[in-house]
Amino acid sequence: MSLEEERISDLRATAHPLRLQMLSLLTGAELSAAEVARELDVTQANASYHLRLLHAAGLLEVAGEETVRGGKAKKYRHPWDAPVVRPPGTRDEDRLAYVRVFAEMIPRRYLELAPGAPSRFTDADLWVEPEVWEKVTALVDEASALLHASARPPRTEGTVRAALSVAAFRLRDGRESS
Repeated sequence: MSLEEERISDLRATAHPLRLQMLSLLTGAELSAAEVARELDVTQANASYHLRLLHAAGLLEVAGEETVRGGKAKKYRHPWDAPVVRPPGTRDEDRLAYVRVFAEMIPRRYLELAPGAPSRFTDADLWVEPEVWEKVTALVDEASALLHASARPPRTEGTVRAALSVAAFRLRDGRESS
């Protein structure tokens, strides 16, 4: 498989709301398909299918196996320090499919906002100095790394469920080619 085909495979693996949920869930926990299915309220067959796709794309690793009723069940995990999947430089329609799924996660998660919990929203299309842009992207990377490194299994005592969705990108200035 060529590098471009691998990038498209990674993109397609994450361009699905359920698979994005699975990656988040498996950042802080090692779970089998049955456990993922229960947590996300889907069938075990559906969970298993999507987990295999994520594993084949290199986004999950097998963290071990357990014996369940005489059979073997793989435990998967998503290493928090794994490369962040970004829309690769492929066709615009492929990149837009990824961005649309990503954007659809925000309203889904917003519906689960804890009553009275503080939240942060911002939107900007601004002109800033390159140094400011570099600092902003470094802070976004730092916030993402902190959350991912701190992820714990679902419902761990002393934890809160949180979501962070950020899309930060430099825009064309009108003088650059499309």
